[in-house]
Amino acid sequence: MIAARLESPLPRSLPAGSMVVLYCSGTGWGGSEPVKTFEFVVDGVRQPAVAYAMPRFDMPCRRSGFWGIVAVHGRPSQEPISLRAALGLADGSHHECELGRILVEQPEGPTSVSRGSADGLIAICMGTFEPDLRLFATQIDSIRSQTDTEWVCVISDDHSSEQRYRELRAIVASDERFTVSRAPERAGFYRNFERALKLAPAGAELLALCDQDDVWHPDKLSTLRGSLGSAVLAYSDVRLVDDTGRVLRDTLWEGRSNNSTSLASMLIANTVTGASTLFRREVAQRALPFPDSPGLEFHDHWIALVALASGDLVYVDRPLYDYVQHPGAILGNVAEPAGHSRRRRRLLRKPRMREWRAAYFLGYIPGEIRARTLLLRCGHLLTPAKRRDLERYHAAGTSVAGFVWFVMRPMRRVIGRTETLGGEWELALGIVWRH
Repeated sequence: MIAARLESPLPRSLPAGSMVVLYCSGTGWGGSEPVKTFEFVVDGVRQPAVAYAMPRFDMPCRRSGFWGIVAVHGRPSQEPISLRAALGLADGSHHECELGRILVEQPEGPTSVSRGSADGLIAICMGTFEPDLRLFATQIDSIRSQTDTEWVCVISDDHSSEQRYRELRAIVASDERFTVSRAPERAGFYRNFERALKLAPAGAELLALCDQDDVWHPDKLSTLRGSLGSAVLAYSDVRLVDDTGRVLRDTLWEGRSNNSTSLASMLIANTVTGASTLFRREVAQRALPFPDSPGLEFHDHWIALVALASGDLVYVDRPLYDYVQHPGAILGNVAEPAGHSRRRRRLLRKPRMREWRAAYFLGYIPGEIRARTLLLRCGHLLTPAKRRDLERYHAAGTSVAGFVWFVMRPMRRVIGRTETLGGEWELALGIVWRH
């Protein structure tokens, strides 16, 4: 029996006209004949798999695993997109199997602006889920205290409990500048911020991201607006505090350098915290829909990449908000995650294949998906240097020269370039595992 089965999830639908890059993995076998070629077919266009005939000891056919990265263009019409696998067998025959279909939908329009003038309006896009009401109220008060008053705030709640949702609505209910929308089901912070961007009023020229429990300094919006100039995104330093307001660190850049120019470094390690940003609507338009990858995904990392690929970033060298550091938070220490250096030393000291495999699928591959998506959506805006960064990242996984460039990048720390914290080495172990 000749068959192919997709195990990674496909998006249920795509907006018409959108361009996305998908990670596709599963199993495919040719009956009694070995598979010699494997390609993905989207609307008649063939795209090679990254790997096929890979070991799958949980399957009757022990060499049936495949994975790849597939570019998909959402057509203007609403006809579903068919993803197929094309298998070439050792006997010279060729066969196609359908892997799945993706619906094409008309994109939803943003909400309307409920104010007299939208000139220079900032849409603050906040994501919430079961917020601490004391910290949430403090955050709302800090937004209300902004010296720049040309703003509205849309809050996308990621399906908090009914009681908590009523309580957070009560905190903002008397202020018409706030709009609150509860998601029909839990999606996670990455998709919730995507939803928040979609809720931004159509007339808002600028967008700002906002967490549910930080504290903005009164001049945050005015300083970022004044600093933006011709850039597409402005961001600031951050002061780290605990949930009582006690200062833990006065800057984000202890033990790590900032980066606002290198797209290669930004692919490997983000230096732009979401709540520190103010960016033009065009950045959000290029960022949507957010890409899917097998690793842990962060909305601010993706938005920073889109902004840097499509224009310039401006950095304000002082904290403009207090980032509340919670014990056991998903980000840990935002400047250098706890155990980061110890983990890398352990990986280098003792070859643990399970960890090297994770470094490939949860580290290198997500970066490859982001790089390919940037080439699709921002290709006409890329400078030669930025395009070269994206192509070099891809080459690190496919050529010796690219791999050498990749593993030599951490040597830049001798001249003070520590923005990636040597993350290339960990990803390089994943590339070694793959080969």
